[in-house]
Amino acid sequence: MKKILFLILIATVSVGFFIQSEKEDNRFVSYTVNPKKQNLAFFWKTKTGENYQNAGNLKTWLKKQNNELLFATNGGMYKKDHSPQGLYIENKTEKSKIDTASGNGNFYLKPNGIFYITTGKSAKICTTEDFINNGKVNYATQSGPMLVINGEIHSAFKENSTNLNIRNGVGILPNNEILFAMSKKEINFYDFAAYFKKMGCKNALYLDGFVSRTYLPEKNWVQTDGDFGVIIGVTK
Repeated sequence: MKKILFLILIATVSVGFFIQSEKEDNRFVSYTVNPKKQNLAFFWKTKTGENYQNAGNLKTWLKKQNNELLFATNGGMYKKDHSPQGLYIENKTEKSKIDTASGNGNFYLKPNGIFYITTGKSAKICTTEDFINNGKVNYATQSGPMLVINGEIHSAFKENSTNLNIRNGVGILPNNEILFAMSKKEINFYDFAAYFKKMGCKNALYLDGFVSRTYLPEKNWVQTDGDFGVIIGVTK
């Protein structure tokens, strides 16, 4: 009996170690958010109409409001004037219309998708064609391509592809929390998507490429530069 209990203990420790190792993939800087308990918001322009541009400016502005920035990352692609490419909703207000057109570039590598937060603080990712604004969407950003779709890696991605770049993205974990991740080094789409799938995300969305930045001081990853459109941030 003692031997059986010992083996069970070893197996349990091994499984726990495996899960912990999975979460500590050192190819990425990652951050998990519980939208029900944490203050997650999307930021684009200040009240005076100026772009926040980067985590450094957002941090300074929040500090003036007696808020602290815990995490920030660029939240999707943007046009030359730094307006969001595709759908953007902030505080239930649609500030940029959904883009269902076809074209060139990563954004149009169909299916693309939408990451959104409901007024009930639930996080969702779906393909653009499946998105419905029922009036209960508090924040939304459109980007592309989808990385993982209903548990499967995007069919256009190829293993061992030499299309390497810094990449950031977002996925929904099995417990309905949000996983943000950015590659520390250049990576291809397949391997980036595979990370989200390995973590259990049924759906994940690519946010952007070489311009990507992440501000995460709790992991000693502090990037405050950049010139973005939308920024996704967690505050306290």
